Amino acid sequence: MAITHETMPDAKILTAVEAALQRLIQERGLAPRLDEAVRYACLDGGKRVRPLLAIRCGMATGEGELHRLLPAAVAVECVHAFSLVHDDLPALDNDDLRRGRPTTHKAFGEALAILAGDALQSIAIECALTSPRQAQRVATEVARACTDMISGQVLDTLGGFPGDCTDPMEQLRLIHRNKTGALIRCACRCGAIAAGAPETMVERVSQFGDRMGLMFQVVDDILDQTQTTQTLGKSAGKDKAQGKRTYPALMGLQASRGVVRQLREQALALLEPLGSPAEPLRTMVERLATRTR
Repeated sequence: MAITHETMPDAKILTAVEAALQRLIQERGLAPRLDEAVRYACLDGGKRVRPLLAIRCGMATGEGELHRLLPAAVAVECVHAFSLVHDDLPALDNDDLRRGRPTTHKAFGEALAILAGDALQSIAIECALTSPRQAQRVATEVARACTDMISGQVLDTLGGFPGDCTDPMEQLRLIHRNKTGALIRCACRCGAIAAGAPETMVERVSQFGDRMGLMFQVVDDILDQTQTTQTLGKSAGKDKAQGKRTYPALMGLQASRGVVRQLREQALALLEPLGSPAEPLRTMVERLATRTR
């Protein structure tokens, strides 16, 4: 039986993403120490949720050949890796553990970690500009999402909300929509754009990405309170210890789980018009709603 978009296994896509990341770094010819730190930060680890979403959305909405979608998918993952490196720094979340091993600044020192994050950010734009379709638009989407993500990090870490944003839940949604949601929404949009999908489909997967981004972060908030450091591969309980705004902190665990169920249903409803090509995305929704790490 021929492999279609619906039947192509995630493992094949993720192998292609990993190989594309390795080629991207190899071909860039970075200074040796920077090359080592960048590889440490973005290779051989992580769930690869964002590039998988980009490719699956492209396959579900347009002419989604894998090779056409890889630049957009890899660009988004480079931004994600950059965000984790900087997020873990002592000046921000001050974390020692990421993906079950020392964070980049613990392994290479703060200076090189900062520079590795900087490099990943600029490499992401270079990569986006190699997209076979709509390269400038893909790069713009990636750059905009990166800026929104940084804005969300500022709100989460330093505060300073807009004057009319005083409700704690509204503040939390604003943080999550930017810090986590912007890049997940961007992944969905870039996949559809790189696949040449019509604007109606780009908008549909954008709305889908909004639900997925918030659901992903609410689940993260829950796991931070309910799982161990060993299970998560990163420090557990830090949100509560730092007094951060989270869904469990404001609503409790039971209500937070209800939010996850609601967002899951909304995400699945948005996929209904896409039919069988969106079946892998439905599987992702279910998996991400029930993940334990």
